[in-house]
Amino acid sequence: MTASDTDSYASVAPTFSPLYQQIKGLITQSLQSGEWKPGELIPSEIELAARFKVSQGTVRKAIDELSAENLVVRRQGKGTFVATHHEARSQFRFLRLVPDNGERSYPENKIIEVKRLRAPAEVARLLEMKSGESVVFLKRVQSFSGVPTILEELWLPGSIFKGLTMERLNEYKGPMYALFESEFGTHMIRAQEQIRAVCAEEEEAELLKVALGVPLLSVERISFTYGDRAVELRRGLYLTNAHHYRNELS
Repeated sequence: MTASDTDSYASVAPTFSPLYQQIKGLITQSLQSGEWKPGELIPSEIELAARFKVSQGTVRKAIDELSAENLVVRRQGKGTFVATHHEARSQFRFLRLVPDNGERSYPENKIIEVKRLRAPAEVARLLEMKSGESVVFLKRVQSFSGVPTILEELWLPGSIFKGLTMERLNEYKGPMYALFESEFGTHMIRAQEQIRAVCAEEEEAELLKVALGVPLLSVERISFTYGDRAVELRRGLYLTNAHHYRNELS
């Protein structure tokens, strides 16, 4: 067998994942299908081992990874629960802006605009939709202690977020991702971001009540639900004179 034959064989040879990874995939499928809802207790390791006909250790290793990825939460003496954005521990998971004094608080929201429109080509591409499909566009300002700090624009697939209105957003007081989870069945499990420095333009300066040209942190985020499905495009401008953007790498 020649080297080229070996390379050719390697390119078509099947790949096998460890057993615990396969079990992790099966549990994730159950989460995705809604068999166990956010906040609900999932079956014990013993029950899952019997269901999938594997050892309890294999199930434990699968759940360890799901826990590390914030898909499930272990509670001592109570069991393992599906992660939910309604939990206090999850409220700051996707809010990376931290006050310099270290005292974290959830910002106040001011919804500026909510409307349905046809997805611009770039938005459709990033959300893996067809150009022209319906999206919900949302603009808001978030303030800390009355100081406007974050200006955000969001694009959400219209087929998922039917009934999302300014009135509903204004009356809801919890984290936005908790609303998406409980009322639209969409649980955000991960996000990818691009960050750069920009200067405030006229409208942005007016909404954030800063001078024209003030430095801002620009963050573009695509958020994903189960099955690596993109369900939110978010573009934010952050004022960082009293805050910093913190990420934990592991």
